[in-house]
Amino acid sequence: MTTQFTADVTAYKASATTRTAPGNVADRAVKRQRALDILDASGRDSLLLTSNTALTWYLDGSRVHISLAGDPIAALLVDRSGDHLVTFNNEAGRMAAEELPDGVNLHTVPWHGQLHAAAADLAVDGHPLVEAAVTTELRAARQQLLPAEAARYAELSADAAAAMTDVLTAATPETTEFELVSQLAAKIVAVGAEPLVLLCNGASRSEFRHPLATHSPIGRRAMAVVCARRNGLVANLTRWVAFDAGTPQELDAEARIAAVEADIFRATVPGARLNEVFTGIKQAYARHGFGEDQWTLHHQGGPAGYAGRDPRVTAEVTDTIVLNQPFTWNPSGPGVKIEDTVLLTDSGLRVLTTDHRWPGTQVDGRRRPLTLRP
Repeated sequence: MTTQFTADVTAYKASATTRTAPGNVADRAVKRQRALDILDASGRDSLLLTSNTALTWYLDGSRVHISLAGDPIAALLVDRSGDHLVTFNNEAGRMAAEELPDGVNLHTVPWHGQLHAAAADLAVDGHPLVEAAVTTELRAARQQLLPAEAARYAELSADAAAAMTDVLTAATPETTEFELVSQLAAKIVAVGAEPLVLLCNGASRSEFRHPLATHSPIGRRAMAVVCARRNGLVANLTRWVAFDAGTPQELDAEARIAAVEADIFRATVPGARLNEVFTGIKQAYARHGFGEDQWTLHHQGGPAGYAGRDPRVTAEVTDTIVLNQPFTWNPSGPGVKIEDTVLLTDSGLRVLTTDHRWPGTQVDGRRRPLTLRP
């Protein structure tokens, strides 16, 4: 059983000089209502949030991790009386000072205690609704970004794009893949974000679409991928650098994969279902000369936001697209891939991961990235 955290939360917050909880009061009120709507539809009185995706969304950007590969160090019970965050006793001071939004009650368990059980015990009947029972409903609640989080997402995306430009502009054929991703990691961390994914394949490894870095020099041509998280939101982008003019085959494939992406962008409209977009993706590959089975060789992306993909789109995902929903589509073919984080607005798709220094070209009326040739 948890005990109420007895430290003076107000004093903790007053003493914090390096960071304040990012939660926006107006946005958090909307998110709480969305959670209460889930309870109403389920006929239940409490909801237990335990995943990093759900927690960072509901708390509007709080950091609830220590290890990027570990489970969250907090669990949160949403009930009709309020919000109750449970964390370990050795995490409570930092959480209170730097991560706890106003209006959230803080509880602790010993560092060796059981977070989920302790949070569940706070429910009136001890049996709250769990995430697994309302996966689709929670995903729908996250779909539409609110004003403050949309602004944070745009800032993160621009920072990630700038980091990519800085690093690839300075690269040479002798730069190793590990050197390149380590420089990207340093740039991402320097802007207060966490590099969740860092990929690179040089010319000798261009056939790999999820290429973890090696000590190989990148050579004449390379791809770099960054997925960066800040305040819970994840920005994703892919860029290419080359040190020659490129072969006719490479240039043709780059143009064709951009055309596939343009078809996907045109299909990403309010009211469309994701499985319908997925069907269109498969058709786009065939239409632009990549073959009917190209979609089977790599995932195609999907909605973004508080997860790298929320979710990856398949024929079984029937979610309906809504306004102010973010996406990262990533069509790819042999030796080519294109990827940016975008937001669906009332004036169309807005590309968030942009840097004016990066070379681009117009594709279907939208500026899209070219291969950088320093």
